[in-house]
Amino acid sequence: QVQLVESGGGLVQPGGSLRLSCAASGSIRNIATVGWYRQAPGKERELVASIGSSGSTNYADSVKGRFTIFRDNAKNGMSLQMSGLKPEDTAVYYCTAQLTLDGFVYRHYWGQGTQVTVSS
Repeated sequence: QVQLVESGGGLVQPGGSLRLSCAASGSIRNIATVGWYRQAPGKERELVASIGSSGSTNYADSVKGRFTIFRDNAKNGMSLQMSGLKPEDTAVYYCTAQLTLDGFVYRHYWGQGTQVTVSS
C-alpha cells in the first residue's frame, strides 16, 4: 500500500515563506513525475508545480519566480518552497506522485492535503 504524507502547512502573513514536504512510502519500484496541486474554496484543483524524473520542472504562471519544487529520489520525497506568499495562494495543497509498484504499470497517488493560509 502506498501512502503520501504531507507536512509543513500553516498560517503565514503575506510576503512570508513556507516549505511543504511530502514523503511516499510503500513497496515503490520507481517514481516518475511528482508534483503539487492546490484547491481553494469554490475553485477547481489546479497544478502548482511538477518535476519529472530527469529534473525538468513545470510551474503555474501564478507561482513562477516565487515557488520552487524539489525532489529527493533517495527518500522518495518532494518539497515545495513557497516565498512571497499572497492571500490568493490560500488553499489546500496536495502532493502527488506517478509511480509503479511492479515496474510496469504507473498510477497516480495523492496525499491527504495540507492547509496553507496566507493572511494578516
